[in-house]
Amino acid sequence: MSQHNNADKQHGAAYRWRVASRVLAAALGGYAVTSLATALLARGLRALEGSSQAGAVLGATLFGFTLYTALVIWVFSTRSATRAWAGMALSALVLGLWLLALRMAA
Repeated sequence: MSQHNNADKQHGAAYRWRVASRVLAAALGGYAVTSLATALLARGLRALEGSSQAGAVLGATLFGFTLYTALVIWVFSTRSATRAWAGMALSALVLGLWLLALRMAA
């Protein structure tokens, strides 16, 4: 009987760690990706649309709320926490490099 309870505790701990990893991926990774995308979009709206800086930032920020929500949903719908972390890291890398390239070009 004690072996059965021990296996349940180990399985429960592993499950909790996987959920905690997804929560961190959604919170930290989602924040990083959203902030990079918001900054990039604000720069793009300002350049393409010719709108005021405040209007571009406001529009990008409103989009950011939607993006963050979608990223949180995506993290919890992926097959594994590893895939969620990899998706966040790759997205942040691409957006960060793109934003850096735009800053260096200006």
